Amino acid sequence: MNNTPDNLKREKVLLGPSSFASMDAAPMEYLQKTGCEIVDNPFKRKLTKEELLDLLGNGITGIIAGLEPLDREVMKESGLKVISRCGSGMSNIDISAAEELGIKVFSTPDGPTSAVAELTLGAMLSMLRLIPEMNTHLHDGKWEKRIGFQLEGKTVAIIGFGKIGQRVASLLTSFKTHILAVDPHIDSVPDGIKHVSLEDALRQADILTIHCSGENCIIGESELNIMKKGAFLLNASRGGLVDEDALVKVLDSGQLAGAWLDTFNREPYNGPLCGYPNVILTPHVGSYTKECRYNMEMESVKNLITGFD
Repeated sequence: MNNTPDNLKREKVLLGPSSFASMDAAPMEYLQKTGCEIVDNPFKRKLTKEELLDLLGNGITGIIAGLEPLDREVMKESGLKVISRCGSGMSNIDISAAEELGIKVFSTPDGPTSAVAELTLGAMLSMLRLIPEMNTHLHDGKWEKRIGFQLEGKTVAIIGFGKIGQRVASLLTSFKTHILAVDPHIDSVPDGIKHVSLEDALRQADILTIHCSGENCIIGESELNIMKKGAFLLNASRGGLVDEDALVKVLDSGQLAGAWLDTFNREPYNGPLCGYPNVILTPHVGSYTKECRYNMEMESVKNLITGFD
């Protein structure tokens, strides 16, 4: 006997994230049991606006959203009732337009916190100790020892002191680092952390790590040239926050010692940064742990059902 509510049987749901339920089938099975008609992402990558408009024109009423552009035009042209973001950032969704159009919007704000913070710390240590370069050399049969840096005693500036930024700060405390927080939306920070302006952070930081929302560039050529010579840059937020062309210039000049990027202006990325051994590149995998993906995907499905109900 099928106990699925009739209202859910009539809903048609698009899966935006190309890897949805690829690590654990449980979230997909949970969604299938609702009786909703499920439409998969046929491109297996981030959808463009044009592709999204085309797909949503086929009677879609709900979407498990990734980072596809859900702006006013897309929403207005669609029949969406519910947007359930599988992730924490909401900068790709026009929230005010959704409210005006009566579309319910949900997210999974706590899901990626630990996964992104742990990956950031791993990338930070890998950069400082030149682990990727030495690994490559040894795989090529070359025994080449490289001198790196310790994390202890370094000044680390965290741009964006929300859930992920705070978790990064928590992990860094055991390394006896000096932590600077940059965030105009907070009034106070924990003891032992300094709340500073972006310019002050750029001038003081040995390591700058970005964990804020938004799509507009905040680290361009002028900001990169303010940074301490030999500093390191990390970005686990949005690709548009860092000017990639300007980053190439400061790497060429020796202004920066290295960088790690997990997000890019255009994905999949295959630009000039691929040619820099002192730049660690990962394919937008901040939330890619089994635990994190399961929790976020299951929560996003439950949010979608709540929205329809």
